[in-house]
Amino acid sequence: MELSKLHQTDKVVSAKPFFKMEEGIATSIQILKGELLKEHVTKIPALLLCVSGKVIFENEQSHKETLLSGDYILITPMVKHWVQAEEDSQLALLK
Repeated sequence: MELSKLHQTDKVVSAKPFFKMEEGIATSIQILKGELLKEHVTKIPALLLCVSGKVIFENEQSHKETLLSGDYILITPMVKHWVQAEEDSQLALLK
């Protein structure tokens, strides 16, 4: 299976759960080039994995990191963050 096939190609930002566990969920996120996943917070720790593409992760604590295919970042709970796509990108969010 391919993560990109979970998303409509015309949506600039799309999130689809693709695996639910007893104590967590995996979500596929697609962000098209130049688009932004707007600022938000998570109530629990999360891991964001860049499957393909290139994104810039930023948070309100002035942390800024470029993620390329295979890179990941641990997301701190209750800290506002956002993600900008530099290329069409596929991400996996694990909570």
